[in-house]
Parts: sequence; structure tokens; C-alpha cells
Amino acid sequence: MNRNILVTGASRGIGAAIALAFAAEGDNVGINYRFDESGAKETCRKAADLGVKARVYQADVGNSSDVGKMFEAYLEDFGSIDVLVNNAGGGLKIPEGRFEDMPLSYWDEMVALNLNAAAYCSSHAVRDMVKNKKGGAIINISSVHSVITYVKRKTFPYCAAKAGLNMLTKTMGVDVIRHNIRVNAVAPGFISTTATTRYNEEELDAFLRKIPAGRLGKTGDITPLVLFLADPEKSGFIVGQTFVVDGGQSIDGTIDYMLQEESNG
Repeated sequence: MNRNILVTGASRGIGAAIALAFAAEGDNVGINYRFDESGAKETCRKAADLGVKARVYQADVGNSSDVGKMFEAYLEDFGSIDVLVNNAGGGLKIPEGRFEDMPLSYWDEMVALNLNAAAYCSSHAVRDMVKNKKGGAIINISSVHSVITYVKRKTFPYCAAKAGLNMLTKTMGVDVIRHNIRVNAVAPGFISTTATTRYNEEELDAFLRKIPAGRLGKTGDITPLVLFLADPEKSGFIVGQTFVVDGGQSIDGTIDYMLQEESNG
């Protein structure tokens, strides 16, 4: 398609898969990373091997100054932006204890990464899209934990920030559609990536038992929807929506489906 795409947090996992899916469509891709330079360069190499222009940008997207510098470099390289995918996010190092034990600095970091980053990047992207009068698309990568909580691993700020991201998607979506800029979000459930290797077999089994589909998700469950939402011919009338892709977990994430099936059998 020869569009210019920027994917944040694209050194691995869902972000890398999204960047490569766009590259496979013939789109040029900018690949943002914070820490994993080697992973970002590998994503860039794979994208370039598909015959598109690909560049790597280091930035902490939870820092507005970093975001400004990243967009300055990106627009110098690509000229304009057509699609922004706000994928950067995560749980960072989750501290021990309950809510009353949580350092406020942890709250600040999590909200910056999982909510502020999308607002900062979207601000720059929208300004460029408006200037060029071509429209565009912004796709926010939210989480199933924007609609169901998970307090066991101290994810209070993560859940709150991702829920805020869903509302940002709505409010920004209805505001910028007048410029033919479409904003939507995808909220993945448990997606198996290299990052999930931190869980042991018992923890993975516990996750699996709460997914009615009976399996963990794959990046290939996410990328087709992102491509669809980026395509104005296919999704031009979809505005401000969040699509949950979780194998049914959020319908009732408290049920242990495997045990329920055994008890009913």
C-alpha cells in the first residue's frame, strides 16, 4: 500500500508482529523501542527484507520530550505519517504488597507508559495528518485488563491506565474524525510471546483455565484486526471503538472453564 506507519514498542511481541504485518502489505514502517535495541533492529531488518523502507527510533514514549524528538526524526525520514499504532505498554517490575504498599512512583510510571504515551504520540500524529489533509488512522493497543481487573500481580495502575486508553480512543475518535482520522483500539487477552516466558507452567495453566476458547492467543490473532482498522476502505465507518480479542476471557474471567467442564461431565 506504500503508507507510512509508526509502531511504538515494536522490538518484539505484538508490536514487532504488527510492524511486520504492515511491511508485508507493502507499507513503510518506523519501529520504536525503549530498551531492546537488538530486537528493534531485528524487526527492522525483517521489514526491510520485505522490500519496504524501515527505520528504528529509540524513545521513552512516556516522556513527552522523547516523543517530540522521535516524531521530528520520523517525519524527516518518511515525510508524513499515515498510521500510528500505539502499542508500547506493559507492567514493568510489579512491586510486592497490596495497594497501600504501592510506591506512587510506580503509579506514575505505569500511567505514563500505558496512557500518556498514546496521548503524546497521537498529538504529533494528528497534527501531521491534519496538515497533510490525507486523513489517517490511529490504533491503540489496550488490554483485556481494561475491562476486567487482575489484582493478584498488583496491576491496579495498569488496569486503570488501559481503561483510560479505551476512553481516550472514544473521545479522540469522535473529535478527529472530522479530519478523516479514524481512532480505534484493540484489547488483546493473554497473547503468547517471548515475554510470556516469565510465567511458569502452573501460572500458564491458571491463565488457560480462564479462557473459554481453550488456548492462549497468538500475535496472528491480533495483526489482521489491526490491518483491518488501518484500512479506510474496509473500516472507514468504525470510530472510537475498542475490540476485545481474548478468547472469551472478559465475558466472565472469574470462571475456571476447564474445571467447570469436568464437574459438568
